[in-house]
Amino acid sequence: MNILFTINRSYIAQMQSCVRSISRFLFKENCDIYILHQKLLPEDIAAIQKQETEHLHYHFINLDKQNFQDFPNTLGYPDEMYFRLMAASVLPVEMERILYLDPDIVVIHPLDELYNMDFENNYFIGTTHVDKTLTRINASRLDLNTVVPYINTGVLLMNLNALRKCTDLTKEIEIFVSSHKKSLRLPDQDIITALFGDKVKLVDPMIYNLSDRVLAFHNMKNPSSMRDYDWVRENTVIIHYCGKNKPWNNHYLGILKPFYDEVNQ
Repeated sequence: MNILFTINRSYIAQMQSCVRSISRFLFKENCDIYILHQKLLPEDIAAIQKQETEHLHYHFINLDKQNFQDFPNTLGYPDEMYFRLMAASVLPVEMERILYLDPDIVVIHPLDELYNMDFENNYFIGTTHVDKTLTRINASRLDLNTVVPYINTGVLLMNLNALRKCTDLTKEIEIFVSSHKKSLRLPDQDIITALFGDKVKLVDPMIYNLSDRVLAFHNMKNPSSMRDYDWVRENTVIIHYCGKNKPWNNHYLGILKPFYDEVNQ
């Protein structure tokens, strides 16, 4: 199994929590974790490597900042968010698939079913967190000719073979970013939605990309089939603490914090 993270120094601890949660379900299968970065120091890498085991190994790839110098950059969304867009061109050529995860994630069941899914000729397998109205609004904001799902890029199974065939991918990204700089809100999600929205196989976010907001929205729309902590414990695979509602902060609101706490005891 191949797992991908793109981090800077501020998210090392969260990534390590995510890896601890994954490692609970590694038995005889090896897990290779690839980290795309540009600012990790040698001591950071050495500290991360202490987490290696017989079945879990880290690989570090330092990317050149010049590849992203013209891309929008904010304190909330730094250069590293773009690195997954370049993954197919920098990962080993023999690698066929890799599961990208945001570091603010906890895995509470094995990833095997998601990881081994059939792409069905798609470039990605992922989820959307927005309803039909917001989907149409995003399509209009991004000047899309057709309405496609707005992708949450925190969990993406990547079809590297298909992506490598996009010979002008970097150029396509540069052109799109240059022409839409003023309309980009979540740049990495905007780019993947605009360029690949029709090449994403959707899976259930309640199973593979659950946040407290997604859970609350589901329960508001479905009062007769509300899902609680016990349902999450039994059914969900990936919990994503996306947005500003982080379980390591005092102002966290929601029922999903115990899943983070149990891998950080």
